[in-house]
Amino acid sequence: MKKIAIVTGARRGIGLAIAKKMLTDGYTTVLCATTPETEVKALLEELNQLGEAEYLACDISKKEDREHLLNTVVEKYGRLDVVVNNAGVACKVRLNVLETTEESFERLMHINCEGTFFMCQGAANRMIACQQKGLEDYHPRIVNISSISAYTSSPSRGEYCISKAGISMVTKLFADELASRGIPVFEVRPGIIQTDMTAGVHDKYEKLIAEGVTPIRRFGQPEDVANCVSAACSGLLDFGTGTVLNADGGFHLQRL
Repeated sequence: MKKIAIVTGARRGIGLAIAKKMLTDGYTTVLCATTPETEVKALLEELNQLGEAEYLACDISKKEDREHLLNTVVEKYGRLDVVVNNAGVACKVRLNVLETTEESFERLMHINCEGTFFMCQGAANRMIACQQKGLEDYHPRIVNISSISAYTSSPSRGEYCISKAGISMVTKLFADELASRGIPVFEVRPGIIQTDMTAGVHDKYEKLIAEGVTPIRRFGQPEDVANCVSAACSGLLDFGTGTVLNADGGFHLQRL
């Protein structure tokens, strides 16, 4: 039976690269983002050349959207094998922690952290229900996309860092809770990835990379993150539930 994957925040950048990788890995892949479904027809035509792709509009910060997404997928396909929680936002304006606003803080926590938490909860409960049905070849997994900002201080966007640190704890909590149920949960931490989100600070990052901030002296590409997700979904890492996969050019290494 065909395996089913959901990838959130899949309209572009890292999420789109992950969706493409899931398709080439043989998953029927449901992409979701906040873009209306009428605006992604050309993208779906392109993706359906790689495999079976579908798109559902979903704002992960809204309970009704999450429930609609998860219920629609399970009702249509009868199973849910992988959920990749990639959706997230950056600060609208970078402000120092001495100046940032409650509105900005709450927005990032609501979407990035709270949205990921309840996507994990909703996915996990449906995966448990699928297990109870005794589905053939059913080995569900959850993968959360965080960031090197989960542990790296950036005082000009503190709320973003805190929201990503929250995702790291969300991963630990669900990895712990779901271990006895045979549902591994993983975290992928992208580093400096060349996407629309980093375009505004491209020159800054390019200089830092040239100076050696990462041992591998190049921008990461969305495909580098997608390959880590593929590894997490392969089954080869299941005994290491809670594992963090770094897609960061070696940034996480402590160096002298």
